[in-house]
Parts: sequence; structure tokens; C-alpha cells
Amino acid sequence: MAIQLTAEDARQSLGAHAASKGTDLREKYGPNIGWTEIKRILSDRTCVRYPCELAFDAGPLVPGEFACPIPRGEQPEDGFTIAVHPHFAMRLDEVAWLVLYQIAGVNYGDFAAAEDAEAFGAAALGITRDAYYDFLCERADELAA
Repeated sequence: MAIQLTAEDARQSLGAHAASKGTDLREKYGPNIGWTEIKRILSDRTCVRYPCELAFDAGPLVPGEFACPIPRGEQPEDGFTIAVHPHFAMRLDEVAWLVLYQIAGVNYGDFAAAEDAEAFGAAALGITRDAYYDFLCERADELAA
């Protein structure tokens, strides 16, 4: 008898996998992940599937968006530039927290939902998903003000 998986089963599985990878990242680079650690994390293919570089550039961001991964080519293997709003350029340890959210999109592509990015980032930081969500919302609200 074949077991049928639903879309919700796949969603939960991806969320659990993202949280597990976040925990692995924390064990390797934590407990405090800041600017120095995020730069090392972005070059570690066991944590970030594709090459990434950071750029403080609001150009590719939509209003109220603090960061997003921009593909550097047609294939994910070409890498990404993670554009971070320049508002945060002098708050580098916070940039690390903002970039962790983007790593889920880099690693899982369009399959990643906000919940997966939150699960990954929260696990990497060793905080609750609610606390991480609140942090992200506060930073996005700064840009909307």
C-alpha cells in the first residue's frame, strides 16, 4: 500500500528540515551569530547551498523590505547577491539576523515560505519563532516609518 503525502505534509517536512538545518548552523557557528559569523556562514556550502555575497543596496528591494536574495544568473549555481537595505549598514550584527531569513530562500528556492525562513532563522539564533518574527517585523516597520 502506497502512502499518499499531501501538500501540507510537504510543507511541514520542509519547515522541520529548515529548523533542523538552522540548529546545525547554530551548533557550528553559535551561540552568538553576528557580522563575522554571517560572512563565514555565507561561504560555507554546508549551510548555504549556493554562493552568496552581501550588498547594501535598496535598489532591488520593494518598499518596506529589509533584504532579499537576487539571482546572479539563470541557475542557482550562479549564486546570489543578498541585497540589504542601507538603513542597516551600521548595525552589522542585526544584518546577520536579517540575512539568516534570506538563506531559506537561497537554499530552498520558491518552495520556501515565510514560515520556513522564520523556522530556520529562529533555530540558528536559538530563539523562538515568535521572537524572531517580532524582530523582523520591527525592522521592516523601521523602513515603513
